[in-house]
Order: sequence, then structure tokens, then C-alpha cells
Amino acid sequence: MLTFPTSTEHSMQQQLSARGLRAWRNAIFTIFALSGLSLATWVSRLPAVRDELGIDTLQLGVLIFCMSAGSVIGLIAAPVVINRIGAKAGMVGALIVVSIGLVLIGVGSDLAASSPVVGLGLALFGFGNGTCDVIMNVEAAAVEKQAGRTLMPLMHAFFSFGTVAGAGLGALASGLAVPILVHTTVIAVAIAVTVLAVIRFVPSGAEADDAASAAASAPPRVPFRQRLVDALAVWKDVRLLLIGVIMLGMAFAEGSANDWLTIAVVDGHHQDNTVGAIVFWVFTASMTAGRIAGGPVLDRFGRVPVLRVSALLGVIGILLFIVSPLPWLAFVGTVFWALGCSLGFPVGMSAAADVDDPRLSAARVSAVAIIGYCAFLVGPPVIGLLAHQFGILGALLLILVLVVLAGLASPAARENHPSPVPAR
Repeated sequence: MLTFPTSTEHSMQQQLSARGLRAWRNAIFTIFALSGLSLATWVSRLPAVRDELGIDTLQLGVLIFCMSAGSVIGLIAAPVVINRIGAKAGMVGALIVVSIGLVLIGVGSDLAASSPVVGLGLALFGFGNGTCDVIMNVEAAAVEKQAGRTLMPLMHAFFSFGTVAGAGLGALASGLAVPILVHTTVIAVAIAVTVLAVIRFVPSGAEADDAASAAASAPPRVPFRQRLVDALAVWKDVRLLLIGVIMLGMAFAEGSANDWLTIAVVDGHHQDNTVGAIVFWVFTASMTAGRIAGGPVLDRFGRVPVLRVSALLGVIGILLFIVSPLPWLAFVGTVFWALGCSLGFPVGMSAAADVDDPRLSAARVSAVAIIGYCAFLVGPPVIGLLAHQFGILGALLLILVLVVLAGLASPAARENHPSPVPAR
């Protein structure tokens, strides 16, 4: 069972200076961006990797499954990593593993022309990203608590900033015919150097001001057995399961686009690899815009109306992308698709946490995180299997169905407290 434990860095209610808090926040912003950069680097060169290896859609789906399997293992391992070595070392180690995976993807594509080498690289890449995903979200929640205001959507916007940068660099590298190995190695080195530079701004427990007095008022540590009981009990909550449906549909839509949008542009709409990378950049830019604008929109209209409109935009966008006979309409569909699923993950996390008992809140967030991340990671291989039978555009119809279900389940995300949320 995946849980989000409180790391030793945050076991005491840290009272950081305003400057230290900003530095901590900015460091986590950067780590979110690095995760997005790594993902977009792989996705933007995916058609080129496929061409270098000379594999078909089914074989490509198997390779993507290697990444998904590694990611799921990373999700499960992350709580152990936090408890054993701490969040700081865990994030550094995870992103170093991501960097090694990126280099192996380039080696397997350009030098060895070996699917097993690429598969190994993808497994390491997935493991590192899966581990980092959990740890950076734990850190984001800790920063948010210290700041006393909502920061999670902006954290995920920085992930999208990273994907925009990665997609743009990928399109440029594809257009200039930069070898995959050169591209992935440069990005891998940049990720490793950057995380080593910013991790010093993530505080440890010893660095927190007034820690001793805070510890005196901290709640007692909950035994493992009780945490396990709490984690299992939340799965009986029908409302939480419906929030999980929202997460399932939206995360599936986002994850499938991340791995298959470029292939759909190249194989389904018969464009070249560079156009595929550009369309992916359009998707990531639109996701980023949706997440930046999402906070004020949610404060103004509430979760349920926003999720319903989001689902409608997603359905329109996916349909346009699938059936459009004109490239520019496919671009428009890509924008709607991205806007439609941009808020699903952060809103689902917020809705799951919207209860009075903090201990129950943590267990609920853990449960929907399992659903969301598994959809995000397992969805792409499922699309690959369907694409082998029905073509890539036909396979995307599954995303359409799941987004419709997410829209129907949107009332489950209604705010727990009907009173207006004060301006932050």
C-alpha cells in the first residue's frame, strides 16, 4: 500500500524564516520542473527512437510498459526511501537515476540499436521519476503547510513548465537532426547538475527554527499498524472512489498524451517527427496555461463546475484530434485536450484532502494518488496494445470514454465546507 509518510524533515512543525521558506519553495518548484523536463525529453524523441530501433507499435508499447513498470515500483518504493534516507537524498538519488536512464535510452537507440538497452533505460527512467513524483509531492505539501496557502496547482504548473521546455528543445533537436544520444546526455547532465545545486535549499529538521518547542506540541507518531488500517479504511468511501474516477480519467488523458501524442501526429495524421514534437509542445504549453489560470478560476467558480467544463473541453479536443481531416484542427483539438485535463490531478488531490481529520486526509490523498499515478503510468501501454489492433487514432477513443466518466463523477469533488474560501 502506497502511503505518503511524513519524513523526518517535517516530523516537527518547522518554523522557517520567510527567506528560507521561499528558497525551499523555489527548490521544489525546480525539482517539479526537472521531472517535467525529463519526461518531455523522452516523449519528444519517441518517434525517432522508434525509427532507430525499427520497431512497430506493439513493440513500442512493450518498451513503454518497461517505463510504466519501473514507475509503479518507484511509487511503491518512495515511502521507504523517504523513511530510510530522507526526502533530500531521495530526490537527488531519484533524479540521478532518471539521468542515467536518459543516457541509456540514447545509447540503446543510437549506438547499440538495442531494444533491451532502451528498455533498461526506460525502466530506470521510470523508477526514478516514480520515486521523485511521490517525494516531491510530499515536499510540496510540507511547503504548502508552512506557507499557509495553496501552492499545489502551481507546483504542478512548474512540472508543466519543464515539459514545455523539454518539448521545445526536443522539437529543436529533431529539426536539427541532433542525435538522440547527444540530446538525452545533455539533458541528463543538466538535470543532475541542477538538482545538486538546488537541493541545499531543502531544509532538514535540524535547520528548522524553534524546532524544539514545535516538537513539544506535535502530535504523537501514529503506529504503522494504525496507519495501515487508516489507509485501507478509506477505500470503503464511495465519494473517495468517485474522486478516484476523476483522477483516473484525467490522469489517463494526460499520461496517454505524453507518450502517444507524437506518434498519433506522425502515424495517424501523417506528419513528420518535427511536427509531432511541435504538437506535443503545444499540448504542454496549454497544460501549463490551464494550471496557471486554474487557481483563480477554481476560487471563482468552485471545483464541480470547473471539472465539468474541463471534461467537456477534453471531450471536444480529443474528438477534434481524432477525426480532424486538417492539421490545424488537430492543433486546436490538442489545445482543448490539454486544457481539459490540466486541472484533474491537482483538483483531485485537493478534493481527497478536503476533510477535517488530518490523519484521514493523508490516507485519502494516498489512495487517490495510487489511482492517478497508475492511470498516468499504465494508460500508455494500454493505448499501445489497442493501437496495434485498431490504429493509434482509434485507440484514443478509450481516453474519450474515461474523460466522460470523469465529468460525470465531478460532483464528488465538491468542497467540504460550503463557505467561501478567503483570498490567499
